[in-house]
Amino acid sequence: MLTIIKLLVSAGLIYAVNEIVIGRSRPFLGSLIASLPLVSLITFVWIYFGMKDDPAARVEKLAAHSSGVFWFVLPSLPMFLILPVLLRRGISFWPTLLICCCLTMLLYALMAILLKKFGIEL
Repeated sequence: MLTIIKLLVSAGLIYAVNEIVIGRSRPFLGSLIASLPLVSLITFVWIYFGMKDDPAARVEKLAAHSSGVFWFVLPSLPMFLILPVLLRRGISFWPTLLICCCLTMLLYALMAILLKKFGIEL
C-alpha cells in the first residue's frame, strides 16, 4: 500500500506542474513549483519512514542522499540554460533534448571524477 501512495504522490506532483504550465498557461508558476526540491523532500520522507527500525542507518542514509543531491544538482543546471537557447535557434525538441541529456551525463561523469579526486565519496 505504501508503494501505491508513493507513486500517487510522486506522479501527482508531475501532473500538477504540467497542468499549471499547459492548462493554466502559467509557465512562471509551473517553473517555480518544478524548481522546488520536492522530489528530494519526498525522498527524505520515504527514507525516514522506510528505515524506522534503524535510526543510525536512517540518519546516515538521509545525510548521504542530501549531500549527493547537492553535488549532482550542480552539473544538471546548464541543461536549463542550453535547452531554451537551442530551441530558440531552431533546433527541434527531440535533438535538443538528446543534446541536453548527453551534456548532462558528461557533466555528471566529470563531477563524479572531480569529487573523487578531492576525496568526496557519494
